[in-house]
Formats: sequence, structure tokens, C-alpha cells
Amino acid sequence: MPATRQGATGAVISGWGIALPDKVVTNQDLEATLDTSDEWIVTRTGIRERRIGGSTVSLSVSSGQAALDLAGVTPDRIDALVVATTTPDRQWGTAPMIQDQLGLRCGAYELNAACSGFVYALVNAHGLIAMGAERVLVIGTDTLSRITDWDDRATAPLFADASGAVVLESVDGRGQLLGWDLDADGSASELLWATVGGTINMEGKEVFRRAVRIMMDSAEKSMRHAGITADDLSLIVPHQANIRIIQAACERLGVDMERAAVTIDHTGNTSSASIPVALAEALDDGRVKTGDHILLVGFGGGMTAASAVLRWGGTS
Repeated sequence: MPATRQGATGAVISGWGIALPDKVVTNQDLEATLDTSDEWIVTRTGIRERRIGGSTVSLSVSSGQAALDLAGVTPDRIDALVVATTTPDRQWGTAPMIQDQLGLRCGAYELNAACSGFVYALVNAHGLIAMGAERVLVIGTDTLSRITDWDDRATAPLFADASGAVVLESVDGRGQLLGWDLDADGSASELLWATVGGTINMEGKEVFRRAVRIMMDSAEKSMRHAGITADDLSLIVPHQANIRIIQAACERLGVDMERAAVTIDHTGNTSSASIPVALAEALDDGRVKTGDHILLVGFGGGMTAASAVLRWGGTS
């Protein structure tokens, strides 16, 4: 995929928000129903607890409203709503329901690229702005607990529910998106999948091997398009699938884990929500300053991959 073209209208993130369900399910809770242990789950995944509950619509409305409030933007000023999700509440119409409950009066649609979905949606939203939109609300939400087999020891500890949102606003000049990459490898689609109405199926070892490779390939393309190297990165926001995948990705990039945003210990794998939630937590914690280079990178079932390099605050 190409770098952002010179002369295109750019955008910056002006607001962000997250929504996590109230119900906390700990590893100790899972010990009561599964042949597993807290030590086994933490060692292999890095997850200690996860949040369960809510609907894709309700969580999206909460995170979206928080992002609008922080940006100081009223609903009538949003030109488009893009919702990344692999778990819509209905076969169609989930995004319009979110649009209505937020009081927006704009186009609204869903985008499904599994755990890569938020970055796909973010790049898509930048394209809308390049074509004339002024403001776009981008939401990544998944309620994976609804499609998880809670009797499956291999997958039940991994997946959870959450939502993260950002407001994109057009600016003069290049904006924040310096380079991006969207990718897919359909030959690996049988490694991580779910039928409509079914539950998640995963070939864990092979997913791990493929995930690190496809993530790093995408990340390297985005950095090359952006004209930077890993040494220029202030923060890496990876998909929160497994702490060992995050560690392996950082090692391959040659950066220490201190530069990675990690939330998997208390959120689990929330698919489309994992990158925006991790980004929002890093922003709220003051880990990002104007001019910092941020790498968003993820992979998902399908198998999809996506990455983007942002310069926080934009550039002329």
C-alpha cells in the first residue's frame, strides 16, 4: 500500500474514549469451570482478567460519546461514522443504531477486518477526509464473549468485550498519517475463524507464528512509507492478542517493551477494540506528546493485517 500522498487533506485525532463492561472475570473465576489455572493463563497469554458484558451498540455509544466530549464536537458536526466490528448486534444496521443513539446525522457503516479492523477503519476515515469530509467518528467495538465457547480451555481465557473511539478532524497540511499498510493472507483463513452463528476456532501455535510475521511485514511497510525507522518510534500500539506475540514483535522491531502500550493483562483480547483502547489508555497516562511517532499494528482472523504510522499532532 502507498504512503499518504502529498497534497491530500490531512487529519488529526482530536478526541478519544473507551468503554469497558462493568463485569470483571478473573482467571480465578475461570478456574472454577475450566481445567486451567491463573499461572497457566498468565504465563501463556499475559491475561489476568477481562471484562464481559454489554452490546456492541451500547459500548460503542459510550466510547463514541466520550470521544465527542473530549474533542468538544457536537453530533451535528460529524460527517461520517465508521464502526469496526466483527460482532455486530444485528446482521445489518448496527452502525445506524449507534448513529441514532449518538444523535448523529450522517452516513454510518460497519467494517469487518477482525482484529485489524480499527486500523482499517482509521485509514478508511482518513480517505473520507481526503475526499472532503471535515470530521469522522471512528469506533472499534467487539463483544467476543457472545461468540466464545466458554467450555473451551484454549479460547475461553482469551476473549472479552470493549470499545474504543476517536474523532478525526481535517487540518491544513499533511496531518498525522504518515504511512499505512493494509494486508491479508486468505490462505491462512482456517487458522482463526468463526462461522455465522458459531464460536471462535483457533489453531494457536500456527496463529502465533503467522501473526508475528504478518504484523512485522506490515509495520515495516508503514515505517518505510513514513520515512522513519523503529528508532524513531516513541510508542507502539499493537493488537492485544497475547503478551508473547507483543514481546516477539518488539524484539523483531528492535525496540524495548517499555515503548509498547500493553493492556492485555486487564482487558484480554477485544479484537477491533484492542488498539483504540490501548491508544486511549496511553494518551490518558500522558505517554504521548506532540511530534511523537506512534505505530499502530495488528493482525486478525482471515488472516488480515494492518498498520499505520502517526505523527502526534500532525505535520504541515
